Amino acid sequence: MIVAADFVKSIKARDSEFTTNQGDCPLIVQFAANDARLLSDAARIVCPYANGIDINCGCPQRWAMAEGYGACLINKPELVRDMVTQVRNQVESPGFSVSIKIRIHDDLKRTVDLCRKAEATGVSWITVHGRTVEERHQPVHYDSIKIIKENMSIPVIANGDIRSLKEAENVWQITGTDGVMVARGLLANPAMFAGYEETPLKCIWDWVDIALELGTPYMCFHQHLMYMMEKITSRQEKRVFNALSSTSAIIDYLTDHYGI
Repeated sequence: MIVAADFVKSIKARDSEFTTNQGDCPLIVQFAANDARLLSDAARIVCPYANGIDINCGCPQRWAMAEGYGACLINKPELVRDMVTQVRNQVESPGFSVSIKIRIHDDLKRTVDLCRKAEATGVSWITVHGRTVEERHQPVHYDSIKIIKENMSIPVIANGDIRSLKEAENVWQITGTDGVMVARGLLANPAMFAGYEETPLKCIWDWVDIALELGTPYMCFHQHLMYMMEKITSRQEKRVFNALSSTSAIIDYLTDHYGI
C-alpha cells in the first residue's frame, strides 16, 4: 500500500516505494488515497509500468484511518466514486484496471450498496476482506463474501485467513468468487500456490538470487527472509537471524545453517 500523496509529491518516496522490471507482469499497484486528483496523478505516474491500480479501502490500522485512508472509505462511497472516475478520466490506457479492496459493514446491505455503486462507476473488480473494521482475529465471514458475489456482475475476489493451497480452494468454493487474494500467508510461504505447507529451501534460494541480481534494498531483502523462515527456525535462531545487518552476514548464515 503506497500513500498516493507522498508518491506524487516526493521523488524519494517514488524511488523507495516502487521498483519493477519487464518480467513483473501483470502488476497492480495499490494506493492509499483520500483525494481524487492526487490518486489520478499517482496512477498516471505508474501507468507506463503497471497494468492497473487498486484503491485500499480495507486497511484498519489506526494511522490509516486517522488520515482518511483505508477502511474508513467504505463509509464514503461518493469519494470512492470520485477517485475511480478521476483515474478513468486521466489514464488513457484502455486496458488499465481500477479495482478496490474493502472490508464489510456490520450491516451487509451497506456493503452490497457500496459495491453496486462502485460497479456502476466502472471499477474493474472488487476484493472483499470478510471482516469488519473492528474485527482482527475473529473468523472471516465467508458467507458475507458469498452474498456480495451473488449481487455483482464484475469479478469479486475473496480475502482473509488463507494460509494454504487447500484453504484457498475451499474459500473459492464456499464463496463462489472469481478468485482469492492472499497477503500474510504468501509472505510467510511464497510457494503456497505450488502446494507447499511451508517455504521450501529452493524458494529461499530463489529469493536470494533474485534480490542479489536486481539489487533489492537490504531492508526489503532481509524482511522477506524473516517472513519466509518463520516456520523453519527456532526462537533462538530467529533472534540471531533477525539481528543480522548486512547481506554478506545473511549469506554466511544461510550457508552455515542450510547449505545454501
